[in-house]
Amino acid sequence: MKKIILLLSALALYQYWDNINAWLQPEQAARPSEVVLYATQWCGYCAKTREQLANDGVAYREVDIEKDANGNATYKALGGRGVPLIDINGTLIHGYNPRAMRAAY
Repeated sequence: MKKIILLLSALALYQYWDNINAWLQPEQAARPSEVVLYATQWCGYCAKTREQLANDGVAYREVDIEKDANGNATYKALGGRGVPLIDINGTLIHGYNPRAMRAAY
């Protein structure tokens, strides 16, 4: 009987680990994301990225690499080869990739 209770407890912990971890470390779970989108106005994938960020309710700062010289220099320093380039808390995502974006924020 003790083994069954222990097994059920372990399964419950496994299933609800994200909730338990957020409860144990609230400052880490509540940490706001810093998202920077390096983009251009004409890029279709940049428009999709903007739409995805808006749908996910993520606040972001956009840098137009054609109009902002400092932004373009930062974009190149980050290894920018094409747009969009998304910097989410230091995680770089090259191109439009909703799955990678959601995993990073």
